[in-house]
Amino acid sequence: MTLPRLALAVIGDEIGPTLDEMLSFCAENDVRRLDMRTLGGRSLMGMTLAEVAAVARTIEQAGLSVPTFVSPLLKWPMPGKEAANGKVDFAFDPATCPGDDPLVHAFDVAIVLKARKLRVFTHLRYPGYRPSDLVARFERLADLAGNYSVDLEIENEPVCNVGSVAELATFFSDFPAPMPRVIKPLVDIANGWSMGLPPSDADIAPLAVHVDAIHLKDRDMTAKRTVPLGDGDIPWADELRRLLRGVEVPEVLASIETHCPDDGRNATARSVAALRRIAGEIGVEVV
Repeated sequence: MTLPRLALAVIGDEIGPTLDEMLSFCAENDVRRLDMRTLGGRSLMGMTLAEVAAVARTIEQAGLSVPTFVSPLLKWPMPGKEAANGKVDFAFDPATCPGDDPLVHAFDVAIVLKARKLRVFTHLRYPGYRPSDLVARFERLADLAGNYSVDLEIENEPVCNVGSVAELATFFSDFPAPMPRVIKPLVDIANGWSMGLPPSDADIAPLAVHVDAIHLKDRDMTAKRTVPLGDGDIPWADELRRLLRGVEVPEVLASIETHCPDDGRNATARSVAALRRIAGEIGVEVV
């Protein structure tokens, strides 16, 4: 059986805060895709479209594309619900959005970047959450995604209501049928492992048929910290093989999300090399 190829991308701010650092890294490591989230510590969600356009021009002039706007969309408390978390990395206050409607602004930013994928979360985790709480919100997002011709990628994030891969599978199974085709699962296997909930076959199988993008990082389970891909306890060769066996598209965007801020550039370079090595071990092409 031929497994889908992996389209390698890196998330820019995992390398460094400046665009120069991101672009030079891509040139040095033969990476042609740059997923964008923050620049100079500012979320692109908090930028005007003119500011984003200047960023997009620079990236395009460097010969790179932006497959995904790695937005913080819905990484804030659900209206009327009190989130149970403390400090949240890359959270966003929708009141700081320069657009009248943060949801629309997120799609506008994606279009300016020429990104065909937009990451979204499921609001910060709160007591009593039920998947049905999010249906109305995601029905509106699906309408926007259809109008903009942008796929909506739901990431499982521990601080959010959908944190593990199992919770992501539950969200997809409990969504009123049929699930809009523009909504995809952005599977983050390491996030499940970090919660002590490695995904099972039963979690992966129903998601794999919808998957066209994944995030990649690794975890030292004893030290409880994120490490460069290939340096941790996650059996990535087995995990990738299991996931990709069920994928129906010929290419999956594989985005390196290193999460090693003390040594971001080096850790991301090691992760890129590790992905190429692991993919070679399981017979998957990296492009």
